Amino acid sequence: MNILDLVLVGSHFGERVDAAQVSNIDVNSDGIVDVRDLLLVANVMRQGDIAPIGGTLIFGRGGDSLTLDPALILDGESAKVCDMLYDTLVQYRRDTTDIEPALAEAWESSTDGLVWTFHLRQGVQFHDGTPLNADAVVFSLTRPQAVYRDFQAEFINQIIALDPFTVQIQLKTPFAPFISTVAGTTFSIVSPTAVQHFGDNFGSNPIGTGPFKFVRWDRDDKIALEANDTHWAGRPSLDRIIFRSIPDNSVRLMEMQQGRLHAMEFPNPDEIPLIRGDAQLELLMRSSLNVGYLAMNMEKPPFDNLKVRLAINHAINKAEIIEHLYQGTGIPAKGPIPPTLWSYDDMVEDYEYNPTLAKQLLAEAGYPDGFETTIWALPVARPYIPDGRVLAEVLQSELRNIGVEATIVTYDWGTYIAKTTNGEHDMAMLGWIAEEGDPDNFFYYLLSKTYAEKPAFNIAFYRDDEMQDVLERARTSTDQNERIELYRHAQAIFHRDAPWVPLAHGQRLLVVDRRVRNLRLAPIGWKYLRSASLAPE
Repeated sequence: MNILDLVLVGSHFGERVDAAQVSNIDVNSDGIVDVRDLLLVANVMRQGDIAPIGGTLIFGRGGDSLTLDPALILDGESAKVCDMLYDTLVQYRRDTTDIEPALAEAWESSTDGLVWTFHLRQGVQFHDGTPLNADAVVFSLTRPQAVYRDFQAEFINQIIALDPFTVQIQLKTPFAPFISTVAGTTFSIVSPTAVQHFGDNFGSNPIGTGPFKFVRWDRDDKIALEANDTHWAGRPSLDRIIFRSIPDNSVRLMEMQQGRLHAMEFPNPDEIPLIRGDAQLELLMRSSLNVGYLAMNMEKPPFDNLKVRLAINHAINKAEIIEHLYQGTGIPAKGPIPPTLWSYDDMVEDYEYNPTLAKQLLAEAGYPDGFETTIWALPVARPYIPDGRVLAEVLQSELRNIGVEATIVTYDWGTYIAKTTNGEHDMAMLGWIAEEGDPDNFFYYLLSKTYAEKPAFNIAFYRDDEMQDVLERARTSTDQNERIELYRHAQAIFHRDAPWVPLAHGQRLLVVDRRVRNLRLAPIGWKYLRSASLAPE
């Protein structure tokens, strides 16, 4: 028996601990393994820094995933689960937007930024027992049906396996946010064997290398995952994670209060005092790189008319919406990117709330008596829009004040995404949570002509040559100061053309049971669940 065994047996009050997290028996690094190491480790354990092993964490969320194939992801609910099942070549270091190794233990780029070489970890296996190697990476990053196919076509010259554990990605032109882009969930590495076996059904039978393995999926109810005992970064503390789909925010909170959930997203802002008054619950809050907006479909009249789009913007009282609907969990949005992201231009003025001006603009556009339209209400809660139905009712009332009669429309989450990306809406709520800490992740996906092709991320179907030129130059420039100026110019173009009503940047909120340990919200993505653990009851 060594000192660690003694600690595990005698010093943790009967709790099981993750021995893999104690990286060296010589804890105090004095070159000697002695009782001082025993005392130091025992003290750390008493403070709860080493997580108990075991248990099933039940996570409540607002909607179901659409697919568990990372290459086909169009929504956050799918990415949330995929972040547990898969790994990427590189990833974000916990609590930061800094890049660290993942499946690639090292990488380097050429001085011109055109050639990137990744050196893979050896001995990593997919959940089906097949090995991770360079061929698997090449397969994963060259899938023809992937949502990143436009990125491939524009920037990738070729991706080749130099040897069994070395992959080289050759770019056609420099791409400034390249390394953070490949950290995104859509660039996860999948099992080629499983993809070839399951074909179009791979999204329901996912196989990756991540810390959790797929068990089952009961549609619109729950997804169950189990720990991957052989994960390259060590076995996760939890035995299982179950993602439950509970669309109603208040019902999710009731389930929390009754002990049926260990964590839940997106409580109603007006229920936050109730949460803070519950001794068994804890509210986690963190600023997030996101934006919520009302997109106006510019392929449909009257939203092809700039004065109509400006009128809609001037009709919306965002300050009142933020105060009453968000209740301190959001700030008004003036444009596509949040103020915490570099290149944000605070000199851009928001559209003034001015119903009189809005009516004047409608008259100038040829609609003196207004018009009839629809508002599509977001059917799931998001940090940028906590309650789509309530927000839709507020917007409906404010538009009625300027003569615009808007009927509220909504669908289940999967149908909503399918129909909006296909352009069937008039005005639709949606939002974006960044996959990387770069303005390109907002602007190019949401406002470029490239992503206005159906199924579209750019659901305003906004196509502007000047904006496109600015965005192309910004993503290929290697001069950070030039990129800042280009993105500030892009914000001015956005304000001029008004394809959306930019609504809010919301706080990321998570309600957790006091038993949950080691869970801290991340600025980007959902990998924070990987480190969570449950204390014994």
